[in-house]
Amino acid sequence: MKLVFMGTPEFAVATLKVLMAAGHEIACVYSQPPRPAGRGQKSTPSPAHAHAASQGIEVRTPTSLREAEAQRMFAALDADAAVVVAYGLLLPRAILDAPRLGCFNVHASLLPRWRGAAPIQRAIMAGDTETGVCIMRMAEGLDTGPVCMTGRIGISPETTAGRLHDELAELGAKLMVETLAQPSLQCTDQSSLGATYAKKIEKAEAHIDFSKSAPEARNHIHGLSPVPGAWARVGDARIKILNCEVVERAGVAGIALDDELVVGCGVHALKLTRLQREGKGAMDAAEFLRGFPVPAGSRFT
Repeated sequence: MKLVFMGTPEFAVATLKVLMAAGHEIACVYSQPPRPAGRGQKSTPSPAHAHAASQGIEVRTPTSLREAEAQRMFAALDADAAVVVAYGLLLPRAILDAPRLGCFNVHASLLPRWRGAAPIQRAIMAGDTETGVCIMRMAEGLDTGPVCMTGRIGISPETTAGRLHDELAELGAKLMVETLAQPSLQCTDQSSLGATYAKKIEKAEAHIDFSKSAPEARNHIHGLSPVPGAWARVGDARIKILNCEVVERAGVAGIALDDELVVGCGVHALKLTRLQREGKGAMDAAEFLRGFPVPAGSRFT
């Protein structure tokens, strides 16, 4: 098919690569405009933009698709379909209707659960035991279009957002190719029952509340690992906690119960297994403690 690809973050790149490998023609890639990044705040193209440019594909970075000229330029591509993966702009009706077969979205949840911006993180933070990917024919509502194909992935106590992101990106890419290969694209309307909204992760949410039960605190930590990283303070040091496990020990919430990073919670405790101090790289617990001892009785705030 002749496709327009619309995506921005690393999550989108897997689908772009697989579509190209499957022999589809990518007429153009739409992505969010370059943003300042790194210590020098240098203007940097998005991962999808960078990959498309490296393959010699035209890239467009409009800030809106509501203007008539932007819509005319999109329609002039005369695409069979548009594939949308974490693009970051709402698509108006004129864009949705322009491709012959419509616009198809890779969404990283089991719709209608976790519509919205942060479905991967919210599924883990909520303690879901399963998530997945839906390929959806897009409509004007927020992730409300009919679903064409679904794939499922289990969430274990060890699952982090980073690991789940990579698994879902690969699954979504595979399912999108399978969807486009169907001779007749049959999609099923979503039910509104069980619909939830995965709101964007706010910075204030990253602070760890050890008064929660250990499983709740673990889900919070793993849902934000590695980015932005859930954190707590020990003395004056701000420490990101990237991995942990629940242990059946009792103690005061937020207090280290031993010298090996077991911290009390509202119910049971957490053993912290991977951490990161400001200005340092991520470390396993043993390496972290060699440079930053945390004796029993230390307070995590």
